[in-house]
Amino acid sequence: MANERDHLSTEIVNRGIQSSGPNAGSLTFSVRVRRRLPDFLQSVNLKYVKLGYRYLINHAIYLATIPVLVLVFSAEVGSLSREELWRKLWEDARYDLVTVVSFFAVFVFTVSAYFTSRPRSIYLLGFACYRPHDDLKVSNDEFIELARKTGKYDEASLEFQTKILQSSGLGDETYIPKAVMRQENCATMKEGRLEASTVIFGALDELFEKTRVRPKDVGVLVVNCSIFNPTPSLSAMVINHYKMRGNILSYNLGGMGCSAGIIAVDLARDMLQANPNNYAVVVSTEMVGYNWYPGQDRSMIMPNCFFRMGCSAVLLSNRRLDYPRAKYRLEHIVRTHKGADDRSFRCVYQEEDDQKFKGLKVSKQLMEIGGDALKTNITTLGPLVLPFSEQILFFGTLVWRHLFGKKNGSLPSLPPKPYIPDYKLAFEHFCVHAASKIVLDEIQRNLGLSDKNIEASRMALHRFGNTSSSSIWYELAYLEAKERVKRGDRVWQLAFGSGFKCNSLVWKSMRRVKKPSRNPWLDCIDRYPVTSFTG
Repeated sequence: MANERDHLSTEIVNRGIQSSGPNAGSLTFSVRVRRRLPDFLQSVNLKYVKLGYRYLINHAIYLATIPVLVLVFSAEVGSLSREELWRKLWEDARYDLVTVVSFFAVFVFTVSAYFTSRPRSIYLLGFACYRPHDDLKVSNDEFIELARKTGKYDEASLEFQTKILQSSGLGDETYIPKAVMRQENCATMKEGRLEASTVIFGALDELFEKTRVRPKDVGVLVVNCSIFNPTPSLSAMVINHYKMRGNILSYNLGGMGCSAGIIAVDLARDMLQANPNNYAVVVSTEMVGYNWYPGQDRSMIMPNCFFRMGCSAVLLSNRRLDYPRAKYRLEHIVRTHKGADDRSFRCVYQEEDDQKFKGLKVSKQLMEIGGDALKTNITTLGPLVLPFSEQILFFGTLVWRHLFGKKNGSLPSLPPKPYIPDYKLAFEHFCVHAASKIVLDEIQRNLGLSDKNIEASRMALHRFGNTSSSSIWYELAYLEAKERVKRGDRVWQLAFGSGFKCNSLVWKSMRRVKKPSRNPWLDCIDRYPVTSFTG
């Protein structure tokens, strides 16, 4: 029971003056009880820290040997004067030419083998985020009114949706397909393909125009869309529309939730490593209309209130010639999957309700399960990105708690509070998946982030809503529109979704990013950040 209380938070809400009933004319309050993310660092598992250090060692072992070789060589050469050194080299070359030639041959072979076998750098040349037409824009009040006119929801369901929107963090300029507010069924293949072609082609047209890369030059294509997976696939639809080349490596990821955008980048990276001198395009989107729920089950109505139209398209390259024009370089990808646990597997689950209406069911345990996945992911990521001083403090505290923490069921020797690593020392910019205001509040609290750190996520949620796997790119577009990304800055993109999965993507800026000529924020960036918004 105590553990259950630890995952709950309370909030007193002022509901204003009652207009009717026995308390008419009186000021009323209510107590709102919510689930929150668990305190990550009270329960960090040592094995995930080990996993992070294993990643670090695997990538750094070659670099670690270089200082040792330099030290040994310096000690040997340092004992000789310049004249003695040249004389010794000349004598060795004159009397033992075979040894000298063999040495240089081995040296050239080793250096060549190292540079040809090491992973190629992956560059981000550009990205685009689709902005729907203004006739698809809807305010929260209009959303409720349109839902009422469809006749699909009773008054209790409409009141529930109103309360959700009031605390959602969504503003009054998000976008929904017109089909969802019609009385007829909108979850059809025709409507799904129409929405898919609109958002995907809109994002790709902008991407190819901005980067000046022809569709026929793309060698790898990855499209991720969780709910809508027609035959032929969405990737085949893209290839057909742009008449891409016949030997393109195309992939279509389905059912992988809001974190699938990072999974798609990971797959594109692997394909680029195996296919040098190539371009890869990653498209991330979700079809809102195809997954619209017309029933009365509250756990399945919630996605209707948060998910909105959106799509991102990203161009990656492993060509060394693209280094001068690259915007970012891929540094790290860390993926965490909790699907082996039954609760995690079913916490976001697509199914039919009692009336056979299809929808996405969200468990009440989502915050707790998501917090556990997030804790695992950032613990693994820490050794790869945190400064050495932060790693020593965090790892030392963790080992102390692990070795001496429990004595006869109590924790007498623990420090009053575990050391919390400062992730602000590892990154200059944060792009956290804009799931909801409550989720962002809890992540900000647990990671000790400032309002400035979480600003891009909150503003993307306010302006565009939860656009699923593309939300982290709308947030990066916000930072670029504000001209905040400088050369050498590190960007952390963090996303989580069904399964349950939590994934991290780390970029390093190659240059100062100026305000783009095309960006979904350009006409409204001066109004942001908003000082107050819904919720």
